[in-house]
Amino acid sequence: MKAVILAAGKGTRMQHLTTAVPKPMLQIAGKPILEYIVQALAKNNVREIFIITGYRAEVVEQYFKTGEAFGVRIQYGRQIVQDGTGKAPELAIDFIGDSPFLLMYGDIIVPPTVYGELIRLFHTRGPHAVIAVTSGEDVQKGGLCIFSEGFQLTTIVEKPSESEMEGLKNAGVIQPGGPLWYNAGIYVFTPILFTFTAKLQKSRRGEYELTDAIKNMVASGYQVLGVPIMGPWYDVRDPDVLQSLQEKPPEFILSL
Repeated sequence: MKAVILAAGKGTRMQHLTTAVPKPMLQIAGKPILEYIVQALAKNNVREIFIITGYRAEVVEQYFKTGEAFGVRIQYGRQIVQDGTGKAPELAIDFIGDSPFLLMYGDIIVPPTVYGELIRLFHTRGPHAVIAVTSGEDVQKGGLCIFSEGFQLTTIVEKPSESEMEGLKNAGVIQPGGPLWYNAGIYVFTPILFTFTAKLQKSRRGEYELTDAIKNMVASGYQVLGVPIMGPWYDVRDPDVLQSLQEKPPEFILSL
């Protein structure tokens, strides 16, 4: 399977830390965040990788080059206009061809086994897409994923308000005491995704949203299955998370 990594953003919440480098190139235990992702993919025999760069693209491209030093083959595409994650994957259309592919954000770190779980589910059940989710996060700061029987995705609610959460509870969509599943930013897609990214309109915040494409896939009858991440999941979203990982790197990071 191939992989596409979204690594175009500056990471404005990192403030001065990303003046010279993009957020995925910030270091933990002597290596950039992005290197841990590449190494975890390689451990799953995912060796064809497309990295979508943007802000300070040359930093990423000069570090990884062709990928040979990391046991993979890397191609690049530059997202010139920072207008969201929805259309960025289209830069990899020729690279993908007719193949299914992993897609992940360049600031999410997980153990290599997580990628393996997504790949296995895709091959055993044959959905049109797989989405990784985690619990214990504040879903009002991200994507709340709603599932039916068999962990089939029914919709994603982006940053639901208090009133939206209450409405979901009253409708029985959210069960009292049950887990709230948070979009973990790691997926497997078939190329059907591009049918829906092509139709995207900008969201209220003026960006093309990948989650809108996923919601439209589901609404059109395509099967999207969820995989819960039961172990560690790190979204290196701000300086506090970065500092905590720098001060005490998880064992799986040190082993990569």
